[in-house]
Amino acid sequence: MNNKSEHNFHEYEDIQKHVRKYITIFITLLALTAVTVFASMHKTSVALAIFIGLVIATMKGSLVAGYFMHLTHEKKIIYFILLLMLIFFAVLLALPVLTSLDVISMS
Repeated sequence: MNNKSEHNFHEYEDIQKHVRKYITIFITLLALTAVTVFASMHKTSVALAIFIGLVIATMKGSLVAGYFMHLTHEKKIIYFILLLMLIFFAVLLALPVLTSLDVISMS
């Protein structure tokens, strides 16, 4: 086996590994979508339904960001920026709740 055909064979194996990984992620996303639909059919409280929906959406978003957007191979500064974004997002979600409870006065 010459060097060029051996190199092409290794490239083919690497591509096959990536394709297998992406197909697995896609099937996982389909399964999580089915879980979302199944969970929406059950009668639960609104708070529990929102919590379940957010947990499933977080899992799906993590898979998409990690593998399809290639964030699993990024440097640590990206993770710091993402963590900072999550903190700001939590604060933005908390502001309406805190104002409706009169914890923060907006006048």
